[in-house]
Amino acid sequence: MDNLWLVVPTYNERNNLAELVERVLAQPIKVFLLVVDDNSPDGTGQLADELAQKYKGRMLVLHRPGKQGLGSAYRQGFAYCINRGAQVVGEMDADLSHIPEDLPKLWEKIKQGAQVVIGSRRVEGGKIIGWGVWRHFTSWGANTFSRLILGLKTRDVTAGFRLYEVEALEKIPWRAITSNGYAWQEEIIFLLEKSGARIAEVPVVFNDRSQGKSKLKGKDIFEFFKTIFRLRWQ
Repeated sequence: MDNLWLVVPTYNERNNLAELVERVLAQPIKVFLLVVDDNSPDGTGQLADELAQKYKGRMLVLHRPGKQGLGSAYRQGFAYCINRGAQVVGEMDADLSHIPEDLPKLWEKIKQGAQVVIGSRRVEGGKIIGWGVWRHFTSWGANTFSRLILGLKTRDVTAGFRLYEVEALEKIPWRAITSNGYAWQEEIIFLLEKSGARIAEVPVVFNDRSQGKSKLKGKDIFEFFKTIFRLRWQ
């Protein structure tokens, strides 16, 4: 189990991407990086191509014609990596809110037998830096409500820093998930829990982005809660 591919969706992340790629590929584990760019107006896709040439053999770029959503990027990115032999696929934000140096901690849990590992802000040792009161409240409420209604054991349901063993993914209909944003994170973990996958949470520090603007929109919050009730009653 040594073929790890990390999928990083991008949209207007030119100011963060070079540092992210350098730090991820400097980690003491073998990891391949796939950037999925949705035709970023700021030239992120072009920079990604330049970085792919610099790190040839470790990084690839998937260009899409326009903004299609986070869940769509992960579905397409996972399929792309699996077709190239990935045994483990991962999610990571491009804005440096997830610390690349935490990646080996997640990987170690996979090596110890976990099938899904979450970089969690909501277990002992996890931390969020830079959020205001409203952002803390909405995140806490979303996690608490989804865990209560769906009976989830995972504490950080909305976390976007994850590793998935492909064997575990293939036991659920992940290719058919149409949710985006936080709802994607919620739905895939719901399906994995119901399938009996071995899930572990590792404490990480989450830093709010310092460059660019948050991608979180009101429609993402609405979709998250709508997905809760759809999963509960389907």
